[in-house]
Amino acid sequence: MTVQGLGHAGALLLAEHLEESLAADPLAVSVNETDEQKGLWNVVAYFKTETDAGSARDALELKAASIDPLPESDWVANSLRGLAPVVAGRFYLYGSHDRAQRRTGGISLEIDAGTAFGTGHHGTTAGCLLALDRELKRRRPRRVLDLGCGTGVLAIAAAAAIKRPVLATDIDPEAVRVTRLNAAKAGVGPLLRGFAAPGLAGRRFAGAAPFDLIFANILARPLVQLAGGLSLLLAPQGTLILSGITRDQVRWIEATYRSHGLIAARRSFLGEWATLTMRSRGKEKRPELFRSGR
Repeated sequence: MTVQGLGHAGALLLAEHLEESLAADPLAVSVNETDEQKGLWNVVAYFKTETDAGSARDALELKAASIDPLPESDWVANSLRGLAPVVAGRFYLYGSHDRAQRRTGGISLEIDAGTAFGTGHHGTTAGCLLALDRELKRRRPRRVLDLGCGTGVLAIAAAAAIKRPVLATDIDPEAVRVTRLNAAKAGVGPLLRGFAAPGLAGRRFAGAAPFDLIFANILARPLVQLAGGLSLLLAPQGTLILSGITRDQVRWIEATYRSHGLIAARRSFLGEWATLTMRSRGKEKRPELFRSGR
């Protein structure tokens, strides 16, 4: 299903509605620039059946949306051919099709496009990797959480760099499965503990806290909803790396986290995507808060 002729902000908002709507449930959503001079974008949502696409169009009242069948093709193979290796500081990410180009220095990780988000090519993932590279120059965290891990890129990169256990979670069990497979392939399987969980619910988060470093590369609205819980799980002087944020959402997110006692240490931008590095300035949290999960 394709919706044409949108401004950039409108395209991002529609994509967010499609991903969050229970009525839509697309397999994937992409936002694409179609006319740079006029500032026009489109949104393409992929569905399993034409009926699903029609139901989504009706539910979101997208009368101008067109629905077209996709031709038979090996989409995974086609997508892999278009993904070049990514360099982000000390980290070098490549697909299995580029294994021969593996770099000898730094930390090389093989991550293929598949059933979970994150190959390092998106501005949010690359921004988080660059933020991790800067953080590692400042200190070596002991406890790390990757919330919304996708393919596990950030968790695996952290585990490979610090050689310490990392917790990776996602709302999607398939993402956790893929993360474990990628961690084993990268040689850090024993260092990665992963489980599926909605948000920050469950005692396992509290039992592993406080975290010196937390990644949350998701979307702006969930980041706002999780601000209180993330700030509680963060150790004093800990670092929180946030992404999945557009340029126009930066002030909103920073203000939300400042209200929970965090300070903005750095902003970075890759295209329209922002990555925020926030730090805790709070005092040591009482252990019973983590045990109770409050």
